[in-house]
Amino acid sequence: MVRPAELRDAPGIAAALNPVIRDTTISFKPNELSLSEVDELISNAAGIFVAEDQGAIIGYASYDQFRKGAGYARSMEHSIILTPDARGKGVGRILMRAVEDHARTAGVGSLWAGVSGENPGGVVFHARLGFETVAVLPKVGFKFNRWLDLTLMRKWLQPMGDDAPGSY
Repeated sequence: MVRPAELRDAPGIAAALNPVIRDTTISFKPNELSLSEVDELISNAAGIFVAEDQGAIIGYASYDQFRKGAGYARSMEHSIILTPDARGKGVGRILMRAVEDHARTAGVGSLWAGVSGENPGGVVFHARLGFETVAVLPKVGFKFNRWLDLTLMRKWLQPMGDDAPGSY
């Protein structure tokens, strides 16, 4: 089941997210998030959803403004994290559908993904959802004592002309 996240979900979101932060380069974050930081994420995200299985959080997806400032108000970046047991079972697609529907209803023009260069499965996942690779930023992240590339991917959520991303 996928639903909007609530503050009571902070421990489950942290349990899904923190191993990814601690053990992988999927996230460039250097430190695990505290429960208060996850509370802040839930409270401040433009949209955040959790996937549950038998009452346990098995993943979450959120989105918020790509960069600060009014010029970016309709460009959002998203994050999606699944527990290892939830991967490959369609949970990610369901979470992303919730994010996209919510963002589209809110008037978001484009949804962005920043995918670690060491996460080729993340690039394939997003491409299957209709995201296109816009750029690869070489050696823009640093974690575990090595430089990391970042693949930027975009999906238009609103009808767009060939030469402009809409009237913002």
